[in-house]
Amino acid sequence: MPTHLPAFLATTLLLSMLPGPGQALMTRQTLLGGRRAAWATIAGNSTGIVLWSLAASAGLSAVLLANPQALEVVRLVGGAVLVWLGISTLRASRKSNATAEGGGAVRSWKGFAVGLGTNLGNAKAGVFVVSMLPQFVTDGGSLLVSGTVLGVVWALVTAAWYVAFTWAVGRGRRLVSRPAVQRGLQVTTGGVLLVLGVAVASGL
Repeated sequence: MPTHLPAFLATTLLLSMLPGPGQALMTRQTLLGGRRAAWATIAGNSTGIVLWSLAASAGLSAVLLANPQALEVVRLVGGAVLVWLGISTLRASRKSNATAEGGGAVRSWKGFAVGLGTNLGNAKAGVFVVSMLPQFVTDGGSLLVSGTVLGVVWALVTAAWYVAFTWAVGRGRRLVSRPAVQRGLQVTTGGVLLVLGVAVASGL
């Protein structure tokens, strides 16, 4: 079983709170689809975390990261997903009905797929699990069991943070209900996703 669990909890919480593609994505999903879409995206993101952890425990992610061509593909796909999300957010900002509460601009299954795809396309997530998970595993214990447990814990911590984050975004969305302000938020979020997508694809 994993050791140093408190340290691992603190590490994963701080990692979740860092500004980056995850928070931009959750902001986008909340603005366009409401909490239901955001929670589906959180579920997809958490599933991706568990899959990365399983891959790391089985040694698959280390093989992937040791292959420059495969790593390049993962990075390009991850960047392309973020760019696509940025463009779709900018397009949605032009539609007057995109800001309606629970307007269904983002379906739940699409939200799950976006969350999963964005996480699996994040090569830095693979680097983290390969470099960090072994440091929290019991010496002589089963790497697969400990890695899986840590992956589930990491997913739950991240999900808890994003639930709180999207709740705050949703709260602000209702308080700032003017269409012009909401369009501005969508344009800003779309622009951030575009920049992050280019940065991820270029390896920055």
